[in-house]
Amino acid sequence: MAVLELKNVKKVYKMPGGGTFQALKGISASFEEGEMVSIVGESGSGKSTLMNLIGGLDSDFEGEIIYQGKNLRDYTKQELDRFHKKSIGFIFQNFNLISHLSLLDNVSLAMTLSNVDKETRDKRAADLLNQVGLGEHMHKKPDAISGGQKQRVAIARALINDPDVIIADEPTGALDAETTDTVLEMIKEIAESGKLVLMVTHSDRVASHCTRVLRIDSGSLISDTTQDVEFHKKPADKKETSPVKNMSLTNAIRLAFLNMKAKFGRNALVAFGSSIGIMAVVLMLGIGRGVTNYIKSTMVTYTNPNVTEVHKQSLEMDKKQQEKVQAGDSSTIGSVREDHISMMTGTSKKNTFSQKDIDKLKKIKNVDTIQRGYSTFSLGTNKVAFNSNTANIMMLMTMSKSVTKSSITKGHAPKKNEVLLDQATADLLGKNIIGKKVRLSLTIGDKPIEKEVKVSGIYDTQTSTIVVRYGDLNQVFKDNGQRLKANTVFLYTKNSDNTKAIKDKVKKLGYSGSMQETMTDMFTQMLDVITYVLAAIAGVSLVVSAIMILVVLNISVVERTREIGVLKALGARRKDVRRIFVSEAFLIGLGSGLLGVVITEILGFAINSVTKPAYDVNVVNLEPQFLISGIIISIVISMLAGLLPANRASKLDPVESLRKE
Repeated sequence: MAVLELKNVKKVYKMPGGGTFQALKGISASFEEGEMVSIVGESGSGKSTLMNLIGGLDSDFEGEIIYQGKNLRDYTKQELDRFHKKSIGFIFQNFNLISHLSLLDNVSLAMTLSNVDKETRDKRAADLLNQVGLGEHMHKKPDAISGGQKQRVAIARALINDPDVIIADEPTGALDAETTDTVLEMIKEIAESGKLVLMVTHSDRVASHCTRVLRIDSGSLISDTTQDVEFHKKPADKKETSPVKNMSLTNAIRLAFLNMKAKFGRNALVAFGSSIGIMAVVLMLGIGRGVTNYIKSTMVTYTNPNVTEVHKQSLEMDKKQQEKVQAGDSSTIGSVREDHISMMTGTSKKNTFSQKDIDKLKKIKNVDTIQRGYSTFSLGTNKVAFNSNTANIMMLMTMSKSVTKSSITKGHAPKKNEVLLDQATADLLGKNIIGKKVRLSLTIGDKPIEKEVKVSGIYDTQTSTIVVRYGDLNQVFKDNGQRLKANTVFLYTKNSDNTKAIKDKVKKLGYSGSMQETMTDMFTQMLDVITYVLAAIAGVSLVVSAIMILVVLNISVVERTREIGVLKALGARRKDVRRIFVSEAFLIGLGSGLLGVVITEILGFAINSVTKPAYDVNVVNLEPQFLISGIIISIVISMLAGLLPANRASKLDPVESLRKE
């Protein structure tokens, strides 16, 4: 029964300048298992074209090439891939071994593409290399062996998946006479084992070793003769049929890694160049977070973490007010300005808390105690005097649990009829002012009043400030026929872990936090914007990195065109080739990301080692999400850059690729 049958096979090429050229003019022949057939012809006779069609490397032909009852022209891409993996073995004139793979990996490559496990494929490849006399060289690279040895490796590779048909294209063309006889003897043994061997040659000496000779001239079969040669055909072993698998992602990554290892210097430089962009982005984010945390921690030192400061309304404008102010609405601008002034001076009725407000705040979960407070900002209306020295007070505020012990740098918290002063005001009044009585002049409504109080300590602030007890200030208001209404409320919780939830609830109820919180949020937002802008500017270098990777992988496609042709001849799918190149891009991205993160860590440590002793602050705060994001960004950019070359590689024509020098 015929293994392979050709029926009126024709092949026409379209010429670049127009017109056509008929390379094959109706070839018909039938081949059985165990035949050793030479196809002889001069250069340009069409013999290589015929072999490409039989090998399934070119499906654009007329007529029929029937294998297992089906015309190769009608095979789907998946069927052609299986045909290359299981049914056909190629032996090339120029060996076409992959230089960065060991002999063992070269031979087992077809099984790698079929996703055979490593142990099985290595054993099979080692056995074949031993059969061709190269067992002791299996871990060498192709450049370390002779031409005859390379051809023996190619023979072992062709046999790895036990195919039905072996196609040998000028297998002795690059060998000397002695080596030619050795290789021909090996090919003869393959045919005697029951396989069909089709050998393309222009040498009558090579053809004389074959059982049958087909001569082709100008695309036509001019003779088909059987030769009487010594041939000991053996019964073919029964093949175990097993489903053909496809190459796994793991094997694709492994092949990519082996290629990158072979060109380590170039790939290391590309990874280093890309890592600079990653380092710049991550470092900018780390500096931004470090400065933000420093501002927040500085603000927190002046407040009690267990206390939530509540105001009736915020200095921030709502959305409608912002739109009108931006549009230049003078009445809105004036109204907002007046509201801000009255709120800061403590005269705004909108900013005072009613009992209903107090009761609402008391109901917030985990609030243990609630404390009323009052603050006002003034210019020239509130003063404090000692002997002949007088100082203006800009900020008057009542004592609360938000004033921490650490914020009282000298003395103690005020008791009845006692106050805290800031350091600058205390120095202006006189030395050793703590424990001394001073005259406090306030304007309540339109009425100026004076009260003698004792200085209990110094409050750490940069603004001229006096801190009094709420009860004392309330009494002053009562004595002057006024009613003190709290414009600040302090919510205390025993567990500081509850503070954030309390602050969120306060905002949800329509109240606002302290001015410090508002200012901190504003600074944080500004720093975030600046940080992301700087990171985006640094990120421009990532575009350069992507272009660099694109260029390098395109060069790699050109360098490895023949390798791609070999992979496709062995049954690699487009998807497999694409995976190999995308995997290389992935490895470059991973390498550059890890390198960028390491460099950033080193720079961050160096910067912090300078700023920590000098300013007691770690300027660079490299949070884990920044480092992870840097690696992910590097991988994504590299893989996106690698898609175009990978797609280009996958679309290369195997016939043209194998011709590439």
